[in-house]
Amino acid sequence: QVQLVESGGGLVQAGDSLRLSCATSGLTFSSTAMGWFRQAPGKEREIVAAISWSGAITSYEDSVKGRFTITRDNAKNTVYLQMNNLKPEDTAVYHCAASTRYYGTTMRDYDYWGQGTQVTVSS
Repeated sequence: QVQLVESGGGLVQAGDSLRLSCATSGLTFSSTAMGWFRQAPGKEREIVAAISWSGAITSYEDSVKGRFTITRDNAKNTVYLQMNNLKPEDTAVYHCAASTRYYGTTMRDYDYWGQGTQVTVSS
């Protein structure tokens, strides 16, 4: 059974940092692309960052470039999202997702989803 469990969300002030973690099980993690998505109230879910199997390829949504960093630890079956200089518009539920593809940049590329962790940024 595949499980993805996010942690690390919370309530912070603008300019603060958070690190989200997504622990996985039931996957061959080293052969799984990973992504972070977010969904704000009343908005569609959007991809924030993605990383390939090996970590050699990463991509970011334009509004988070230079502030967010996605990394993975294949020994721990965990993917991370370091979020710096947070802004109120980053407020959303953040979900991690896993793909059996080498790399994925759209929701359709992903096969498994976590329940999400709330990130709230106050101004």
